[in-house]
Formats: sequence, structure tokens, C-alpha cells
Amino acid sequence: MKILGISGSPKAGGNNDTLIREVLKIADQRGFETDTVFISSSGIAPCTACGVCASENRCPIDDDMQPVYGKLAEADAIVVSSPVYFGTMTAQLKALCDRSVLHRRQGFRLSNKIGAAMAVGGSRNGGQEKTIQSIHEWMHIHGMIVVGDGGHFGGILRKPAAEDEEGMKTAVDTINKVCDVLEMMSK
Repeated sequence: MKILGISGSPKAGGNNDTLIREVLKIADQRGFETDTVFISSSGIAPCTACGVCASENRCPIDDDMQPVYGKLAEADAIVVSSPVYFGTMTAQLKALCDRSVLHRRQGFRLSNKIGAAMAVGGSRNGGQEKTIQSIHEWMHIHGMIVVGDGGHFGGILRKPAAEDEEGMKTAVDTINKVCDVLEMMSK
């Protein structure tokens, strides 16, 4: 089974890129295949609501979203992390979420995939839960099965994330919950 990790940060090598790499190492160790999308190395334009994807199986915007469509469809689980920008996910991640409407309009292709979210804020209560809620809303609209860290919403970290022991525990618990649910579903 495959887990796709998406870092929604426009900053290469930052907290969210590092976080996605770290949690996917755990999934790799548990025997899952993994793949990534790093917004920091992608150019994904916003959706223009042109409607083409409602009648055709394509988005007419030719950019870095094109390979992401395949990665989303092939994944059994999707783990998304975003920094907190003014209380929610980054605009770059929101563009990816909006453009994924193609999968919804073409038969709910993300339905029943496992989804989990993580967020990194500037302080312990820096808007992470609202950011995670926004990511969860995207997942729910696609009909995904949303999981948290076993007791809360998902990975809630403050920067620098690598030094946040309490936050890293929520991220580790979240990826382990994703793996646990995938294992249960495969039985």
C-alpha cells in the first residue's frame, strides 16, 4: 500500500518538508511504499473554475499539478502538512486542494482513502488546529477517511519542529495511526 506525503510549505527544506520526510521514514520502516509532493519545488497555479474537468478527464492548466493527479489517485493514504499562514494552510497548498476537484468531478477518486493532517505554527497555539481543520475539510469533501493522532486532530507542532518533542510525538502518532488503519483495511 502507498502513502503520499504532501508538504504544503513554499520554503524548501523547512519544517514541513523535513516533517514529511521524517514521518514517511516511519511508514517505510513499517513496509509501506511512499511518495512525496513538495510544494516548495512545485509550481501549481490556482484553479480558475473553468469547468473543463467537469466534462473532461483533464485540467487545462499545464503546470506541476499534472503529475500530482496521478500521485493522489495511486495513493491509499495521503498525509498533508502545512505551516500556519494567517490561521490556515498556505495559498500554495490551497491551490493544490482546489485543483484536486478534477478527482471529485470524475467519480470521487479520492473517496475512501485514508487522510491525515499536520501543521507547524510559530507557537504552541499558533493556529495549527484551524490549519488541520482546513485540510480535514478538503479530505472530507473528497469522501476520504480522516484520522488523527489517536486522541486529537493530528500532528500539531511548533517551529522549529525537529526540536519540538511533544509535537513530534503527535506527528509520529499520526503516521502510525495512518499505517494502523491501512493494515486493518487490508485484512
